[in-house]
Amino acid sequence: AALNDGLRSQVSAALKEGRVTPTELCQRCLALIKSTKFLNAYITVVEESALKQAEESEERYKRGQPLGILDGIPIAVKDNFNTAGIETTCASNMLKGYISPYNATVVQKLLDQGAVLLGKTNLDEFAMGSGSTDGVFGPVRNPWSYSKQYKEKSVPKSHSEDEESNWVITGGSSGGSAAAVSSFTCFAALGSDTGGSTRNPAAHCGVVGLKPTYGLISRHGLIPLVNSMDVPGILTRCVDDAAVLLGSLAGHDPKDSTTIQDDFKPFELPNLTDVSKLSIGIPKEYHAPGLSSEILALWSKAADLFKNAGAKVVEVSLPHTRYSIVCYHVLCTAEVASNMARFDGLEYGHRSGMKDSTESMYAATRREGFNDVVRGRILSGNYFLLKQNYEKYFVKAQKVRRLIANDFVKVFRSGVDILLTPTTLSDAAPYTEFIQEDNRTRSAQDDILTQAANMAGLPAINVPTALSERGLPVGLQFIGRSFQEKQLLTVAKWFEKQVQFPMIQLEEVKRHDSDVFQHQKSASFS
Repeated sequence: AALNDGLRSQVSAALKEGRVTPTELCQRCLALIKSTKFLNAYITVVEESALKQAEESEERYKRGQPLGILDGIPIAVKDNFNTAGIETTCASNMLKGYISPYNATVVQKLLDQGAVLLGKTNLDEFAMGSGSTDGVFGPVRNPWSYSKQYKEKSVPKSHSEDEESNWVITGGSSGGSAAAVSSFTCFAALGSDTGGSTRNPAAHCGVVGLKPTYGLISRHGLIPLVNSMDVPGILTRCVDDAAVLLGSLAGHDPKDSTTIQDDFKPFELPNLTDVSKLSIGIPKEYHAPGLSSEILALWSKAADLFKNAGAKVVEVSLPHTRYSIVCYHVLCTAEVASNMARFDGLEYGHRSGMKDSTESMYAATRREGFNDVVRGRILSGNYFLLKQNYEKYFVKAQKVRRLIANDFVKVFRSGVDILLTPTTLSDAAPYTEFIQEDNRTRSAQDDILTQAANMAGLPAINVPTALSERGLPVGLQFIGRSFQEKQLLTVAKWFEKQVQFPMIQLEEVKRHDSDVFQHQKSASFS
């Protein structure tokens, strides 16, 4: 029962009252990780150290001195955050076997508050992708592929073939973290979000995915993809839990000069009853090509929900949105090319056996260590950064980025509080269908509704909204004003309560020796 409860309201209380112990919670989660191993959500599981942390937490509870709400709570971390003593691979041959000497700030903050780290989750190599299908450890499977809801709607071909070929992707690049939270193997997980990498898998896996304002949470120890857009993301089963995690992680970090200087005060989300003073903006440009009729209908229904509750719902325009995906591609690859230069086989990570010369060793190391996707982005980025192309592509993209950010500023100055948009163009695609197109094409399609918030540095959250006709989760995105996370999460919590997203019903998967889950409560813990 504890696996179904909210962090603030129930789990923390259950731990304090001794109705469940941190060790019992940890053991249950570790058992679930083993029984759902076929999902491939985790790259590394640290059972021994997790149980040790749980025992230490238990001692604190016995003394009546827990470190806070997160003490004893099992969590998972995406495998592009550095963790001292635990392998950090970025799902790449380049970093296989690499063990960091330090913890990322966000990981250290969680451990300092007593959270129990279960392991590192799977992703696209170096977080470049939107399906969690391109990592060296293989693709992540969406837990909803094995849910009663999906199985009842999907038409079986031949019984033996169906289970293996009919599974759907998690989205990416934080697919392992989203699958881990969705399948109850942890209470919360860290992802990273550069162009939608937390919100996209959250939408496909039916969980809450929060991308905070740029600079609110430290990036120190997050292996960089695009320094000017990367933010640590938060994945939980309900909005309240996302607020708990945010309160634990936000604030200034002397090791990251881009973090805010002011102290961050953690907040408890109020139960919003009156939305009449709210102004919800519906950006017309987000009615993008390829948006499924099902998601369009759901978006309209959500707007009507706010309108009928008394909120002001207005159509707004973000005119430069149509250039954003191209602009994002130029800036993303340029920064990737710069960031990936550090992987040269000299200081850490993979080193080729080629000994003809330093240059040949360097080239062979990168050829062996990076997959085609990473190499392709490095080549594109270096092309845009060539002296003859720099002004034409990189500088122009920076100017367009400013225009995109200004569009948001103008809309929020006009009196709009929150923007409501779709998170993805459709529900999760079957793996066999998803891999028909290359990573670059897929990423351009899947990031189209999410990357503008990264370029403007704004907070955004995916809230699971309904099940599609195929029985798969669909989410909607709320975008807020810079550093106004409390307002954003309060509105998201109100919406979450209205839609009552159904709980995943994970059935027995005999082929994979899985446990039976029959959870009847709502999808959030609380």
